[in-house]
Amino acid sequence: MILLSGPRAAAALLPPRGKREGRISPFSPQVEECVLNLGKFHNIVRLVAFCPFSSSQVALENANAVSEGVVHEDLRLLLETHLPPKKKKVLLGVGDPKIGAAIQEELGYNCQTGGVIAEILRGVRLHFHNLVKGLTDLSACKAQLGLGHSYSRAKVKFNVNRVDNMIIQSISLLDQLDKDINTFSMRVREWYGYHFPELVKIINDNATYCRLAQFIGNRKELNEEKLEKLEELTMDAAKAKAILDASRSSMGQYRA
Repeated sequence: MILLSGPRAAAALLPPRGKREGRISPFSPQVEECVLNLGKFHNIVRLVAFCPFSSSQVALENANAVSEGVVHEDLRLLLETHLPPKKKKVLLGVGDPKIGAAIQEELGYNCQTGGVIAEILRGVRLHFHNLVKGLTDLSACKAQLGLGHSYSRAKVKFNVNRVDNMIIQSISLLDQLDKDINTFSMRVREWYGYHFPELVKIINDNATYCRLAQFIGNRKELNEEKLEKLEELTMDAAKAKAILDASRSSMGQYRA
């Protein structure tokens, strides 16, 4: 089996060493334990090919291609150069199912993902600076950090639907606000209706009803002096007079 590790485009060969004394098979349940131990990890993995990117831009292009499930030319060259010519006998372990399907479709190599493959790739990422001569942990971290920042910025830039998303979210928020306002208005009508039920029949608009409920308060205190303010709130002299008359003969509950 051969593992493909990215986005640094390194391929690691896993020879079947399980039958030899002191060796651990890559398919063994002990692989998870070996991942954390560099000495044991070397028993199941060795590097057979490594292709560093020539620039950060090339690294970003390869990362974008992998995320979109596209076989980049650099990846194609790496695989065709270092993998055996008999493709049917090659089993390639990859971390991303999309790029695995693309490799299998375009290049004809059988690909496997998940399970023990994910564990071994985790070990490759952990010990990568030890697998490649001349590569330090610090330089590897800097390269990954720079690529991560570039990839994130590119992803935000490439999101052509981001403006549409904001509009959709705004419309959804407005719809939710309408529902909430309507719910709260119904609660005000229900609760204040116990005290002044006739007001519901006179005023249909929720906003006007809430303003009137706040202004009237105790209906027993409503008198001719407040008629002008009622007309201002209702913008209708007839409705204001009807509210005043209804408050005097209301059947609502009242506690002194």
